[in-house]
Amino acid sequence: MVAASQRGQVTDEDEASTSPLPAALAHVVELFADHLSLERELSPHTVRAYVGDVTSLLDHARRMQLDSVDELDVRMLRSWLARQHTQGASRRTLARRTSSARVFTAWALSRGHLTTDPGAGLTSPKPHRRLPEVLRPVDAAAVLDSLAGDDSPTGLRDRAVLELLYATGARVSELCGLDLDDLDESRQTVRLLGKGNKERTVPLGTPALEAVDAWTERGRQLWVTARSGPALLLGARGNRLDPRTARRVVHARVGALPGLPDLGPHGLRHSAATHLLEGGADLRSVQELLGHATLATTQIYTHVSIERLRATYERAHPRA
Repeated sequence: MVAASQRGQVTDEDEASTSPLPAALAHVVELFADHLSLERELSPHTVRAYVGDVTSLLDHARRMQLDSVDELDVRMLRSWLARQHTQGASRRTLARRTSSARVFTAWALSRGHLTTDPGAGLTSPKPHRRLPEVLRPVDAAAVLDSLAGDDSPTGLRDRAVLELLYATGARVSELCGLDLDDLDESRQTVRLLGKGNKERTVPLGTPALEAVDAWTERGRQLWVTARSGPALLLGARGNRLDPRTARRVVHARVGALPGLPDLGPHGLRHSAATHLLEGGADLRSVQELLGHATLATTQIYTHVSIERLRATYERAHPRA
């Protein structure tokens, strides 16, 4: 259960509060958190984001003399969003918080905490969509090749991490959740558990399989402990690899090559998708590989490819 009184500092991500919510409001937030985690089976990170936004909303409402959830109306929601806008929240953050408010009020209506749904009257500001940075195929190959000569447990593990991320386009949480039996070497596939506990099977190339084999045969056995369980990827103390560690590994390994952008696991996911499309893969196949719920999410990668084509065109065409 997520504590309803958690707060952060006044930043683009979280709004501060000087005191916890009243018990009645805190209880509703706890019920909402349980709904998100137990019924909708959202990831802990997503649940924290929703709960943080809703806690911020109810804290603002409390400051405006609201005593119970059933007093929420669309004017209160807009007042909360306007306050954050004046505090410098980005369009992306405002769009996310608008979405959180709509999810909360729809849930509150369904559970009898509201008699009408004020969130239905909210419109989301469209965030300025920045194209993700990606590696060029030659740079991705250079990063992966730079790990080939390191036979230490750390080197073998890091090579497996980067090869798997780039080969599958997996999210970092999906990567760290892999167990030994999720790999099917005979079929050259790996089973990933994505958002909402949705399972998908994606193909693996030979370099990624070789990197995983090297890690399991010569690296994992040196770190494995009773705490390791079936986890494929481990930390140095034998625990399942933590996503924060995986992010540090990717940033460090990509950053070790001069001239490359500062990319983490999501950057490798973007790179994999972009390179697939540039190589002729259709959008539906890339959607399936990435585990996107809708094709609209996948379409950003066509924008990446078009921008790269435009840059090449402007450099090469005599009348560009």
